[in-house]
Amino acid sequence: MEVFIMALFGFGKKKEEKAAPACACNSGCPTSEAMEIVNDCCPEAKDGICCIKVLGTGCASCHELYENAKTAVKAMELSVEVEYITELQKVMEYGVMSMPALVVNEKVVSMGKALKAADVEKLLHKLGF
Repeated sequence: MEVFIMALFGFGKKKEEKAAPACACNSGCPTSEAMEIVNDCCPEAKDGICCIKVLGTGCASCHELYENAKTAVKAMELSVEVEYITELQKVMEYGVMSMPALVVNEKVVSMGKALKAADVEKLLHKLGF
């Protein structure tokens, strides 16, 4: 009887390992940063960056990423305006589960980190911009 009760409620079994969260670029990267990005979101993206967005809730970390992204764009002399999106419905459309998140050319390239301006620059260079 004791074995039956234990089996019924799942006692004595190993806990199942939680699946690793999907990477930011949804291609199986083990980190929360994308390794590459395809410039196909709009005609302007064929030659570089057409849009950069910071997704967040308005918290300090989200605002920090927004300011650091603007600083990085200015330092790289890009003619792109960084957009700050706090509307939950729009954030959910990107499938982001941890914020803040950085979106470049409509692809999530980083999430869950308030990157420094230098880190944003490195990430954009690593992505080929």
